[in-house]
This record gives sequence, structure tokens and C-alpha cells, in this order.
Amino acid sequence: MFSNRREQEEADIDITAFMNLMIVLVPVLLMSMVFNHIAILELNLPDLTGAQTSSAEENRQLEVVVRESGIEVYYPSGNLVKTIANLEEQEGAEGVQDLHDYETLSKVLQEIKRQLVSKSIEKRDALLLSESGVTYQSLVSTMDTLRSAKTVVVADAVDVELFPEISLGDAPNKRGDS
Repeated sequence: MFSNRREQEEADIDITAFMNLMIVLVPVLLMSMVFNHIAILELNLPDLTGAQTSSAEENRQLEVVVRESGIEVYYPSGNLVKTIANLEEQEGAEGVQDLHDYETLSKVLQEIKRQLVSKSIEKRDALLLSESGVTYQSLVSTMDTLRSAKTVVVADAVDVELFPEISLGDAPNKRGDS
């Protein structure tokens, strides 16, 4: 009599509450994985050993100097390609506003990349130099512009890789500054 009763009790395990929890929890966790996407910025730090690179390699360095007054593009190193002035300040805007002209910067970088590709030169690195007063948002936006550009291919907007390997540094003083 007792053995029949034990078998019936063991067979009556109720897992519906656990199954209901899993049915709700699994989709919620999967959806939150999509919304919690973390962006990672990969940076190359300067070499601390002090090793000198060859002069030919230094001269082929693409430098983008971000200043509060605008952006300067040098290629090869020391040869000014273009100075990009800031956009006009819009009236009535609230808070700190980034006035750098990233659209023009993108066009200049695309033209440099196009010239390099036509000469069969594979260049993926760039040096980003900034003044001390430049905002963090300006640096990140400039890095995004350096990495890739939006272009239209067969009626679709696609990202084209420009210079994804970015090194950071301090901008030299402007000529004429003390």
C-alpha cells in the first residue's frame, strides 16, 4: 500500500511554473543582448621604446590635426593638404555643439584614399593629433570619419573603409603661436 502511494507522489512533479519562467526569460534575455551592443574603439599607442622609423616611412604618414578652430589634414607628413574651417554656429542651439565639418573631412580623406589606391599603395593607418581644448565628442567623431565613409553603390548606402588603424597624439602648436 505504501509503495503505490510513493510512486504516485514521485510522478506528480509540477514544473509548469519553471517552464513559464523559461518561456518568458529566454526571449527577454535574447532581445536584451541585441540592445546592449557595446562599441569598442581600437587605438594604437605610440611606441615607448623610442625606436626611430625610416624617413621614407615617416613622410608617408597621414596626419589629421583637430583644433578648436578647425581640422588640418597633412599627407605626407608635414605637407598640408587642406585646412577645414568650422561650420557656422547655429543660433538658438542649446548646450555644447561640435562645429567641425566632418562631411568635408570625409571627402578629403576619400580623395586621399582614392589617390593611394590608384598608385597601388595599401595604407590603413593614420595619426590623429588634437589640441588640449578639443572635446571628447570631437575626437570620437573625427575617429569615426577617419575609419569609414558612407558612399552609394548601386543605389545602396554602404560603408567604405578609409583608415581604420588610428594612433593618437598631441597636436603641435600652430605656427605663429607662442
